[in-house]
This record gives sequence, C-alpha cells and structure tokens, in this order.
Amino acid sequence: MMTRPISTDERHEHFAYYVQLFGGTTTFSRRLGIDERAIRRFINGERPIGDGLLEDTAKALRLLIAEATKAEEQIAAILQGSPTDPS
Repeated sequence: MMTRPISTDERHEHFAYYVQLFGGTTTFSRRLGIDERAIRRFINGERPIGDGLLEDTAKALRLLIAEATKAEEQIAAILQGSPTDPS
C-alpha cells in the first residue's frame, strides 16, 4: 500500500491533534519537556515539525497508552472487588 506524503499544513494539523490527546499544550509541554511557546509555534506553522519531534511524540504517546491501560486495569480490578454501587 502506497501512502502519499502529507503536506506541511497537514503535518501541523496532525501535530495539533497529538497535543490535544495529551490534554493540551501545558500537559504536552511537561510530558515532552518542550517550552509551551515552542509548541504553539509548531502548531501555528511558525516552526517546522521535524521527524525527531514526531518520533518523540510517538514515544510519549506509547507511554501514555501504557499508563492508561494500567489505570483501566486497576479500575476494572476495583470494580470486580466492590459491591454494586448505584453511582
């Protein structure tokens, strides 16, 4: 399967979406150790988004997935061990 390369604008749109997956600029900034102003510049197209930044973002997303999966498993275990609660 061949995929077409994405445009610079599309790259910035995708990046903005990834930032939102973390809960926004502040959380993304803390997670990746990047200044919030720099993140906004990437999103706004004022700075190019290099492959390294995307690789770091992908790594951070994988870690977030692992953390969310562990949290979900903990919730499931709590729910299995507790009496039915109407709330």
